[in-house]
Amino acid sequence: MADAIETEEIEKLKRRIEMLELIFESIHFGAMVTDPDGVITHFNTPYGQFLGLDPATQIGRHCTESVENSRMHIVARTGKAEINQSQLIKGQNMVVQRIPIQQDGRVIAVFGQVMFKDVKDVGKLARELSLLESKVKLYEEELITLRSTRYTFDSIIGASDAIRSVKGEALKAAGNSFPVLITGESGTGKELFAQAIHHASGRRLYPFVRINCAAIPRDLLESELFGYERGAFTGAKTEGKPGKFELAHQGTIFLDEIGDLPVEMQPKLLRAIEDKEFERVGGTRVVRSDFRVIAATNQHLETMLASGRFRKDLFYRLNVIPLHIPPLRERRGDILSIMRSFLEQTAREAGLAGIEIDREAERALRACDWPGNVRELVNVLERSVSALEGATIRVADLPFYIQRGRKNAARREQTSLRELQSRNEREAIWLALKEADFQKARAARILGIHRTLLYKKMKKYNLPLQPPH
Repeated sequence: MADAIETEEIEKLKRRIEMLELIFESIHFGAMVTDPDGVITHFNTPYGQFLGLDPATQIGRHCTESVENSRMHIVARTGKAEINQSQLIKGQNMVVQRIPIQQDGRVIAVFGQVMFKDVKDVGKLARELSLLESKVKLYEEELITLRSTRYTFDSIIGASDAIRSVKGEALKAAGNSFPVLITGESGTGKELFAQAIHHASGRRLYPFVRINCAAIPRDLLESELFGYERGAFTGAKTEGKPGKFELAHQGTIFLDEIGDLPVEMQPKLLRAIEDKEFERVGGTRVVRSDFRVIAATNQHLETMLASGRFRKDLFYRLNVIPLHIPPLRERRGDILSIMRSFLEQTAREAGLAGIEIDREAERALRACDWPGNVRELVNVLERSVSALEGATIRVADLPFYIQRGRKNAARREQTSLRELQSRNEREAIWLALKEADFQKARAARILGIHRTLLYKKMKKYNLPLQPPH
């Protein structure tokens, strides 16, 4: 009976040893074990493959005979572990660790492992960690944006035919990943539309990365777009930095003020958009990123093409889905709904029962041409609410230039023959363009004017050079 028990224990011990041997062999990186004198007792296959040695023949050899610059015997003598140390092996700087195995206060063995095949692997790991940290920061910022601004299609206020039409086109754009070019005057809400498209798309769970092409110095724009490697320039982070295109992986990158992009950067941007790959500044490694591009500008890019300030190939790449946001003066019917929506939101945030606006103040605001569009309207309302003593905005609470505009409104409506002529002229040009399918020479013939004059008047009245889709 005792013999049977002893035999069973021996079998268990054998299986345990076999399991330990399998575990040791399964270690991904190179590993070996020495006795207190530095003689190798275990040497796994991955280490042998890397060094070009037969693991079986290394057993019984001193560690310094098999591995150059080995310190396993020194660790056995000192009893102090060496973690993440650099060791030159076969001309490569390796990251290794050496751990003494102790029993009853004395070293009985030393375990050594190559943690990375090359220190370059450490650099790669650092870059990946840096990218992850940047993405986490961006996700945090994106979460704040989602909670505070809620830029969805519900955020776009207005029921005019003009705004309903462009919202419909934008909603269609959200169903695909083609590039979108949003045009319109400053303050019309181009970024709002860009975010609405993103949040209605299949990419909504991934970053919406914004970059203002006009706000970044020329010498820093490339590194902002594509990132940079360590030492790329003076002041660069030691670990490098991912660019906006890299951070926008699986999401959307919004190129605001694209018309201000320097000409020398345009070919690089075109390649990145077409190939979905680029190189960091100072690097040679190709970075691939899956992103959707939405660009916006308040400039006439078609005019810039003729002067060479904007590349045709980049324009055609961006202008796959054109969206033109009409100015507020062309959709005056939306002014009242925008005002009410803002005042309701402000009242909620301030914990007030409600903020009203009297009819005279409404008429004054509706009579304004709003060259700054929705942004200017919101600014005026904010100024009025900030100085409000009661719960109703009156004409006296409005900025002086709005009050002055109200006083002159009646006279303008009665005497502005020039304005009436301008409106009629604009309407005639618009109808001619539509009849001619936006062929400028044909439209000019319909109107009985020279094509050059037609272009000037189209620019004057802010008419698009291409038909809206």
